[in-house]
Amino acid sequence: MTADSTSQSNQAAVQVAAFYKFVPLDDIEGLQQEIREICNASDVLGTILLAHEGINGTIAGPSADLEKLFAHLSQYTGLEDLSKKVSYCNRNPFYRMKVRLKKEIVTLGVEGIDPRQDVGEYVAPEVWNELISQPDVRLIDTRNDYEVGLGTFAGAENPETRSFRDFPAWVEANLDTNKDQKVAMFCTGGIRCEKSTALLKELGYKNVYHLEGGILNYLEKVPVDESMWQGDCFVFDNRVTVDHDLSEGQYELCPACRMPLSEEDRSSPKFEKNVSCPKCFDRLTPERRASLEERGRQIELAAARGEKHIGSR
Repeated sequence: MTADSTSQSNQAAVQVAAFYKFVPLDDIEGLQQEIREICNASDVLGTILLAHEGINGTIAGPSADLEKLFAHLSQYTGLEDLSKKVSYCNRNPFYRMKVRLKKEIVTLGVEGIDPRQDVGEYVAPEVWNELISQPDVRLIDTRNDYEVGLGTFAGAENPETRSFRDFPAWVEANLDTNKDQKVAMFCTGGIRCEKSTALLKELGYKNVYHLEGGILNYLEKVPVDESMWQGDCFVFDNRVTVDHDLSEGQYELCPACRMPLSEEDRSSPKFEKNVSCPKCFDRLTPERRASLEERGRQIELAAARGEKHIGSR
């Protein structure tokens, strides 16, 4: 952890932990119930996805409460060494706790892709710059288009996907058929690259690399003056983005389309607080607009009473 993030942790009351692991889990229904009980008895909020292929989550709360949950998870075979990316903020960036059962903990939609069997070579953040600076390395951002638009590595390709399910089709249409080419990929915390590099290995590509721990690990480990990262990193909670110091960025989420909004977006005539933004203003039905306007009214009433309305920022 850098000096800046250590200072940040001393000043912030809420710890945010992002984690995942591909590991066989049998009784996911039982684990779901156990996690719910522990979180309901504490101040832990966030989202955890469980599937027979593993676990994926981002949660936030007092560090002692998070450690209690991770101590329980460590009792499960394969989760003893569950690693997590930790950052800090002054308020919990989640509104509720969700523990969901899924077919995949990150949805690629291609049968038979198993990162536990074959995956790309992990590249530590400290040597990532050296790899992606090589002229024969093709650098691909595996995240969705709106995420890439907020920040990415210098020289990275944007597949312009709307969801991770679109990535296999992009690979088929755009990746060179030369199976000896060098391909380096990255994502937010590393989990999407587990699946995307496993996909390329399944297709016969030999020199496949991915950023160990993802962008969040890179931002933590690589000093700003040595960084090849440009912009903010989108995160899947109400901080919306984090900057290079892993501090909360300046974006907000549109309540209608859930797209990140910049200061310029919020200055647009098509931005309506608690209702819409320039990206969705012309697409809202009268019924949807009326619903959002009523929700906004309830948020304002709750604020006037000194209460927090679920869903307000």
